[in-house]
Amino acid sequence: MNNAIRHTWVFSVGLFLVLFAALSVIQVGVTDQLEAHPQNVRELYQDRGASRGAITVDGTAIADSVPSPDTPFDYQRVYRDSELYSGLTGFYSIVEQPTGLESAMNEYLSGKSDSQFFDRITSLFTGDTTEGAQVELTVDPELQRLAHDTIADGTQGSIVVTDVETGEVKAMTSKPSFDANQLATHSSSQFVSTKEELQNQGAPIYGDPAIKDRFFPGSTFKLIDTAAMLESGDYAADEELEVPDELDLPNSNTPISNFGGGICAQRDEAELSWIFAQSCNTPFAAAAMDLGEDEIRSTAEAFGFNEGLQIPMTVTESVFPEDLTQASLAQSAIGGFEVQATPLQMNMVAAAIANDGTMMKPNLVESVRGPDLQVLEQPEPEELGEPISSSTAEELSELMKGPIESGTAIGAQSDVVDIHAKTGTADFGETNENGDPIVNSWITGFADVGDSTYAVTVAYQDIPYEDGHALTVSNLKTMFEGAVDQ
Repeated sequence: MNNAIRHTWVFSVGLFLVLFAALSVIQVGVTDQLEAHPQNVRELYQDRGASRGAITVDGTAIADSVPSPDTPFDYQRVYRDSELYSGLTGFYSIVEQPTGLESAMNEYLSGKSDSQFFDRITSLFTGDTTEGAQVELTVDPELQRLAHDTIADGTQGSIVVTDVETGEVKAMTSKPSFDANQLATHSSSQFVSTKEELQNQGAPIYGDPAIKDRFFPGSTFKLIDTAAMLESGDYAADEELEVPDELDLPNSNTPISNFGGGICAQRDEAELSWIFAQSCNTPFAAAAMDLGEDEIRSTAEAFGFNEGLQIPMTVTESVFPEDLTQASLAQSAIGGFEVQATPLQMNMVAAAIANDGTMMKPNLVESVRGPDLQVLEQPEPEELGEPISSSTAEELSELMKGPIESGTAIGAQSDVVDIHAKTGTADFGETNENGDPIVNSWITGFADVGDSTYAVTVAYQDIPYEDGHALTVSNLKTMFEGAVDQ
């Protein structure tokens, strides 16, 4: 009798172990395959209608799931203040894969991350639904609203604000924007029609232009040139350089010229500090040809060009081209030819200069907490490298006072905060119906704000020159003074 009981016990334990192994294989090994099966309609309804974790800013949910009793789905995804945050949250739809943070943090939000494994196992036995984790962002809600309100309506503009010492993103928004609730509908036909309507309006539904769009950075790229010049030891801030109105380029019929009618025409020679403040093209183009392609590219790459980045959303790689002729190198040095940058990239350049030459990885996620509020992940500040020495960073910081005090960014002068900045205009040869040049307008800079130092970048795409220049400098001043008031 004892042998029979023993055999039964061993057999029962064996069955339990087999069952546990099978469940583990299903939960870990083939979950994705089963969920992705096109005939798994039950999984589609469970997944798309599940209670996802909230995305929060300063403890308040900007994306959440609420009961949806009148539909085949248990829950409906809801976005609050979506015009401000849709570029960050993205959208969660029954028709398409999630976008933005809904995609980048999907494992946590859906409760399917490795750190939530035992919660999923427990739910199999209890019958409870696995709850998603809460993702808290680094964003300052007041700065985010200020940035959104500051960008001019009817334009393609972006503003990025980061803490230079930690890399935390304090604000990041763009216009035009959209309401993600329109795409979170449970109706497939409504989703398709709304998507088409939003795209016709130019809404960036598949990514925030601040990290997705890359375009000519214009003279903000001269921060890279100046860094390379100072690091080489062949140039100094007080050194006089030639400032020709035009610079003939080797094997090219198209010379580089300074801004027509600008202050640069007043001098044949000038100190680098004055040239930087007035953003004269010809001296920087000449210096780039003198230093060579490898020097300029290696400096650009040290600041993050030609390298991917996730914050945790994927950031479009900014580009500095290879195999340049002397003429194309000169054009690249003033942010033209095939040089392309995202607003976040140029923010990283300014932030590294402000941070004594150390570049921090930008980050949007402050913490991830389970349903019981236990911390599952809490990113620490991460250094990406030291593109320049602290002494070069100090010299560049001093040079960046020039545009504010007496140069191209004089409109950003403030009695409230000491701003360092560099402007940029990329003229790509287009005009509007009035014959006005259509350009990309930029400004990137930094300032001490209380106990922190913030980097702010403002960029407008495809805008008349006068409008773009006025907006960038005034927007920069507004953001810094607003940050001081927080």
